[in-house]
Amino acid sequence: AASELSVPRLIVLNRLDRERASLERSLDSLRSVFGRTVIPIQLPIGEEKNLKGIVDLVTMRAWTYPADGSGKPTEGDVPADLAGAAQTGREALIEMVAEADDALMEKFFDAGTLTQDELSGGLKRAIAASRVFPVLCTSATANIGMQPVLDALVTYVPSPVERPLKARSAEGEDIDVPTRESGPPAAFVWKTVADPFAGRITMFRVLSGSVKADSTVHNLSKDTQERLGHVVLLQGKTQAAVPEIRAGDIGAVAKLKETQTSDTIGDPKALGAKIPPIRFPEPVISYAIEPKSRGDEEKISTALHRLQEEDPTISYNRDPQTKELLLAGQGQSHIEVTVAKLKRRFGVEVTLRPPRIPYRETITAATEAHGRHKKQTGGHGQFGDCKVKFEPLPRGSDFEFVDDIFGGAIPRQFIPAVEKGIQDARLRGFLAGYPMVDFRATVFDGSFHAVDSNELSFKMAGSLAFKDGMSRARPTLLEPVMNVEVYAPSDFAGDLMGDLNSRRGRIGGMDTRGATTIIRAKVPMAEMLTYEQHLTSATGGRGSYHMEFSHYEEVPAHLHAKIVAASKAERGAEATEEV
Repeated sequence: AASELSVPRLIVLNRLDRERASLERSLDSLRSVFGRTVIPIQLPIGEEKNLKGIVDLVTMRAWTYPADGSGKPTEGDVPADLAGAAQTGREALIEMVAEADDALMEKFFDAGTLTQDELSGGLKRAIAASRVFPVLCTSATANIGMQPVLDALVTYVPSPVERPLKARSAEGEDIDVPTRESGPPAAFVWKTVADPFAGRITMFRVLSGSVKADSTVHNLSKDTQERLGHVVLLQGKTQAAVPEIRAGDIGAVAKLKETQTSDTIGDPKALGAKIPPIRFPEPVISYAIEPKSRGDEEKISTALHRLQEEDPTISYNRDPQTKELLLAGQGQSHIEVTVAKLKRRFGVEVTLRPPRIPYRETITAATEAHGRHKKQTGGHGQFGDCKVKFEPLPRGSDFEFVDDIFGGAIPRQFIPAVEKGIQDARLRGFLAGYPMVDFRATVFDGSFHAVDSNELSFKMAGSLAFKDGMSRARPTLLEPVMNVEVYAPSDFAGDLMGDLNSRRGRIGGMDTRGATTIIRAKVPMAEMLTYEQHLTSATGGRGSYHMEFSHYEEVPAHLHAKIVAASKAERGAEATEEV
């Protein structure tokens, strides 16, 4: 994503104080993915538990840190034992910066080096052009190297003035929107936070002019007015109220009614273009969630809606077939964090469990069936009689109903009742309670009684015809099959492909991107419920995957009876609970 958007990047190498931490091995790994333009601009002083500070290769100064975790460094000369490595690292940095700029390359060939100003300026331009990716060294837990990271962001990364925002004009053309301190106000909303006390907190970046407190702005995305209260600057959890926030700065405001992430607010005349919405990754894994108490059932949807405003990478919906509430996210940890937020912020406790597989049923043979409903009581009785032909259809056809009645064997007003009876019966299934799909039902004959026939009678007749036909139409189960893409280091490709095969997967192809292998396969959903845990374990947390629904196909014969038995046992348990 960063490459597609041409975003300048700094690489922060953290946890250099842990056991077996190695700058060299880390650089080799980074370069195998991103190329030789990954270059360190710092060296660590000490290794593993003896990490004491960093050497800045641009200024050739050393920063040593106390062991108390205060993060207050002492500046000094480069340690004698690192002088050679630092000089070699600086020369490699100078050469890489010179390669990124033709003018600097000529000076480098002439003088054999670059001046301090040329190195600093060239490094900033190379980073802005995404031609050099500098590596910085830190240990966040020991508070080593954190301030230099912030200084590097200010010194080397382009400011909003130097980097216009991409937008789309009314004519559909891509244009650049520069950051201007003058002109009417405009701001882009990049994040929304759901606070249980303050409500919705909207974070925005000002693109033009200044956004003032206690003012009214227009939501250009939703064409509605919004009233701003106090505008604040954020620094961690600290909020500082200010009278205005100017172009290029990031601020926040609470309790906007309609504005959400990716909206643009301000003066309609400010931009003359539309800022495209942020593209968020699709969820890759779903879990069924159930409230622990009945009192939480009403609050859970409201709480999830507010969390989705804050984190658009989660989604929730109720499966129409299984009736389960499904929470989807980027992985198991992501789901667990979301559940923890539900409890901490909104007091809603839920239990997580794997979702039920939305199996389907279908038929594999054509047959004719007869359904007759006859009931005689005092007064008017009930009578409905129909003959129906059932035929299999291609996958994805769902259900078709055909009226092939001639000569008034069944009055026209009762034909929809026959269809309704078949529809109700097919949704309840025949084998295991799953919906019956991909078949055609053609009603071609029947009979009626002038007095006793009514819609209910023919609805019952349609249902009886369905049950009669299914007993001879050789019904079978269908399971959902997913398109799966697995991303992992190439060293694990063979083991991962073998594992996918053991999960009844069909490998569709494999690509290599640097040191990463992408495996494409079609795998039954039932086999993917525990895949994330296996992938994390097998790759040491270095693998990821994405999956989406592809199609339905028949369940293998050896699993058929097991699924039917499990479904019947589950429905029996649910019926017992209801009683």
